[in-house]
Amino acid sequence: MRTISVAHSPDADDIFMYYAIKFGWVTPKDTIFTNIADDIESLNQATLKGEYDICAISFALYPFVKDDYALLRTAVSFGNGYGPKLVRKKTTKLKRNFKVALSGEFTTNALLFKIAYPNARITYMNFLEIEQAVLDGVVDAGVLIHESILTYDESLEVEKEIWDIWQELAGKELPLPLGGMCLRRSIPLNYAIDYEQTLIKAVKVANSNKGLLSKMLIEQNLIRVDAPTLDKYLDLYANDDSIDLSDIQYDALDKLYELGYKHGFYENLIKSRDFLIPSEYKELREK
Repeated sequence: MRTISVAHSPDADDIFMYYAIKFGWVTPKDTIFTNIADDIESLNQATLKGEYDICAISFALYPFVKDDYALLRTAVSFGNGYGPKLVRKKTTKLKRNFKVALSGEFTTNALLFKIAYPNARITYMNFLEIEQAVLDGVVDAGVLIHESILTYDESLEVEKEIWDIWQELAGKELPLPLGGMCLRRSIPLNYAIDYEQTLIKAVKVANSNKGLLSKMLIEQNLIRVDAPTLDKYLDLYANDDSIDLSDIQYDALDKLYELGYKHGFYENLIKSRDFLIPSEYKELREK
């Protein structure tokens, strides 16, 4: 039996999409998946160091790890009319060089924020600390992600939706690429194909059993939110669009990488479809 490390974030959508495997509803072939949960920027940094076999990442990180990791087609999170929020206190008026807290250097929201607000003074902190930092006046504003976009303090208000920044920069309506997964290229191709198919099946099974799985996650204290908030959050980020990348999602990824390249964040312009696992290999091998 092989042992493969699978790292994901502790936010509700990642937990939801992975735990069909953890609960034994989907079983990898001849392999044990060991899971690790950590905040998304820690996972981005870990992927840069090559620490895990399969890892959740911010889509904005991928061009930096493309030589060592293949992009997976599944367990993806996109915003569609929603996404991270730049918030400030209702009593605060932001200056041109306002101080802002972001959840990590390699997050998608950070990339888009830097393009939109080149004069802002950025500090990075764990996403769970950002709301309080704004409330305490440590920073003038902060970008909230994950479940925080649904539960922030009533004394805060939205200065700008990252979704709106994305639409303005993209020039057309495309889903907002937030997070996905990648797989170490050194894994033999036939195994890599099996692992991706296992993860695709896990997300399908999770979506098909959303009520039961959500109840189990809450009963076992595996998530940070209550049942109504979980339902709302999963509707946003763990749904049928999370199972397998679609054409419009590929287009959105390509636009993200084009923007990053145009504004000097990436050395090379890449196309997302060029970095997938060639799943057709297995079909050709079996003929």
